[in-house]
Amino acid sequence: MDIIRIIFSILIPPLGVFLQVGIGGHFWLNIILTLLGYIPGLIHAIWVIAKK
Repeated sequence: MDIIRIIFSILIPPLGVFLQVGIGGHFWLNIILTLLGYIPGLIHAIWVIAKK
């Protein structure tokens, strides 16, 4: 299942985080990071998925 989340994170980083943790602090932080730049949002999304 983590592979699917990582693929979604590559396409849309907040979607991968949402599938992992739901709507919470990490989700909103990832939206902000993705709006500031795609790469920070992508790194954060993969970190959240790998951490859990």
